[in-house]
Amino acid sequence: MKYWLVKQEPSKYSWEQLVKDKSTLWDGVRNYQARNNLKEMKKGDYVLFYHSVVGKEIKGVARVIREFYPDPTVNDERWVVVDIEAVRAFDHAVTLDEVKVAPQLESIALVKQSRLSVMPLSPVEFKTLLKMGKIKL
Repeated sequence: MKYWLVKQEPSKYSWEQLVKDKSTLWDGVRNYQARNNLKEMKKGDYVLFYHSVVGKEIKGVARVIREFYPDPTVNDERWVVVDIEAVRAFDHAVTLDEVKVAPQLESIALVKQSRLSVMPLSPVEFKTLLKMGKIKL
């Protein structure tokens, strides 16, 4: 199993909307590195959902329920999507400021590659963020 973090502006698609929808396709990725990360996602992988721009916080945990397939929102075979479902909200949304000061997260892509919208997490980073979010899976 691998662990991931996806970023989205809450005004475009929020954690609350994912919870309401129960699942969604993760589209709109137009960066090759982020696209390659989507292609590496496997069914059952956990995905942390981060609100970018407004809030700047990790809101909850989702899970990949369908591996990559062509993005149906564009007519360009380079871009792909995955389907994710909401699993559980964090009891405490973890802010970017909290991430930046956590010693176990000093190499996290959220800080090191702040513009990347789909990024891998190490098992230690994932477990640390769950603990900070005050949840267990």
